[in-house]
Amino acid sequence: MEWQEITVATVSEAVEAVAECFYQAGSNGVVIEDPEQLKTKIREGSWDAFELPEEALQQPSPVVKGYLPINDRLPKKIEQLKLGIEEIMARLGEKVGEISLAIVQEEDWANSWKVYFKPLKLGSRIVIKPTWENYQVSEGEIVLEMDPGMAFGAGTHATTAMSALFLEKYLHPGFKVIDVGTGTGILAMIAAFLGAKEVLALDYDEVAVKVARENIQQNGLAHLITVKENNLLVGVEKRAELIVANIVATTIMKLALQAKERLNQGGFFLVSGIINEKREIVFTALQEIGFAIVEEKTQDDWVAQVWQLRV
Repeated sequence: MEWQEITVATVSEAVEAVAECFYQAGSNGVVIEDPEQLKTKIREGSWDAFELPEEALQQPSPVVKGYLPINDRLPKKIEQLKLGIEEIMARLGEKVGEISLAIVQEEDWANSWKVYFKPLKLGSRIVIKPTWENYQVSEGEIVLEMDPGMAFGAGTHATTAMSALFLEKYLHPGFKVIDVGTGTGILAMIAAFLGAKEVLALDYDEVAVKVARENIQQNGLAHLITVKENNLLVGVEKRAELIVANIVATTIMKLALQAKERLNQGGFFLVSGIINEKREIVFTALQEIGFAIVEEKTQDDWVAQVWQLRV
């Protein structure tokens, strides 16, 4: 399968906002190449310098890369992405950096980006391990084997990390869970490993659904998790004690009323993927339809929240 690789040169202050533009355009994940961050990881011993492409270490500014399937909707998505980036840079008083396009084959992408995915600990005991990496498991740890594929979402983003922490805290064994915008299925699998009775994982993107199913099968969780291609919760009749959505602010607001109708009384609504500047409008919207805030976290300009249906 062919994909459109879109590379955006930017400034450090704009990295997270540019990433948000990719999500809004339909990319399930991004790669952020920040030479200073890479050098820090090398100094810390997290990565070996010889593993990394030389150009990633030598480039003059941060780069954000995203991938979109090549189809008849691609030109409109690219235009949407460019307009969003122009708006961000205008607010910062910066010039729009170079935006370059390239076509990549899925298998070529997978091989070239393996060096960027390393075992990662989320929360107190969840470890995300790429299938090709070795890892010594400690007592009590839960290890998920992941092959990110083009759907991305290997747990490295702050929004995923905060979602995992909330799942550890608020998911009780026996809960029925719905994961909206499942991507690679990472949060659905964490929910299953934490004791969910059953999990419904939904995504509107057929590639994400395919990758999620493969990852779930790889981890032996197909008996607990059902994956479906679906537009948010439209047409879903199942009810749950917990709904998690690591998506974007505008979509969370569309989802909120649907979530309210499908949560059992006292159920939890875990939302992440909210860029800091959209925090207030999401907060107000969820309060107005009957949710009560339980907890909020911020990391790297991103916000995650836990809401509960008012009793």
